[in-house]
Amino acid sequence: MGRAKELTLRVIPAAVATPFVKRHHYSGKVVNNSVLHFGVFLDGKLHGVMSYGPSLVKAHIIGLVAGTGWNEYLELNRMAFDSALPRNSESRAISQSIRLLKKHAPHVKWIISFADACSCGDGAIYRASNFVLTGTSPTRAFSCCRTVP
Repeated sequence: MGRAKELTLRVIPAAVATPFVKRHHYSGKVVNNSVLHFGVFLDGKLHGVMSYGPSLVKAHIIGLVAGTGWNEYLELNRMAFDSALPRNSESRAISQSIRLLKKHAPHVKWIISFADACSCGDGAIYRASNFVLTGTSPTRAFSCCRTVP
């Protein structure tokens, strides 16, 4: 994994996360209901942001895992990294964020995210992070879930 093991994550404010995501995410947009932002740092410099929050329409998602309480899952709304990070940084950062969630938000039982196959791949980063494909849509978007063990 090389230098990816040297990554550190810290909670950062939306005021720092928002401009970074707008600059580095392929869509140029943020998800306004993101409530938790992790900064991904290498050598003390911000090189990535992962934003978590509730799904926009919880009623469509909550049934994916039977028995899920209203606040027992989060959506990884945005993941934006610059090109300076080494290989495997995305899966390493996901893993670190899940460990932090497990420690500081033990009520969160699982995480969902979406990959846009038309713009940024086929969800390989999520598969490398042990997410499970839960569905596809006609627009070629993939939804992936992972339990927080």
